[in-house]
Amino acid sequence: MEIKIEAYTIEDLAEIKDIWNEVVEEGNAFPQMDCLTEETTKEFFEKQDYVGVAKVDGKIEGLYILHPNNVGRCGHHANASYAVRAKVRGKKIGERLVKDSLLRAKELNYQLLIFNAVVKGNNRAIALYSKLGFQKVGEIPNGFLLKDGSYQDTIIFYHIL
Repeated sequence: MEIKIEAYTIEDLAEIKDIWNEVVEEGNAFPQMDCLTEETTKEFFEKQDYVGVAKVDGKIEGLYILHPNNVGRCGHHANASYAVRAKVRGKKIGERLVKDSLLRAKELNYQLLIFNAVVKGNNRAIALYSKLGFQKVGEIPNGFLLKDGSYQDTIIFYHIL
């Protein structure tokens, strides 16, 4: 299985919208409650500093977005989100996306990559971030509204670039 990470193109928008929306609809990782539409997709991805897509044997199976976590005196902090198609999770695609985002964030002159709200219980992501050297800052009680209406704690992580 060959995994290649590259910058998205306009031709990728329909595929990456579907992958992104799959995670939004699951309701246990992304803060967004509304899916991207045909009208909002292009604008959403164009606003990012970088969008990387994971192609597995030529087919898009995942993506990440990279953008500022803050502004002004904290503008050197980046934030990222990752989405992998459900049917191919556990095949190291997410790991490749995270590693690529660390390199890309550094190239874009960020000094830190910060995750504000990793949902407790997202064990694969938590294990991956720990493996890749992210430091846990702490937990926010009831920081995330799950799809079922209950709340779950969130964890803050950072990685120095």
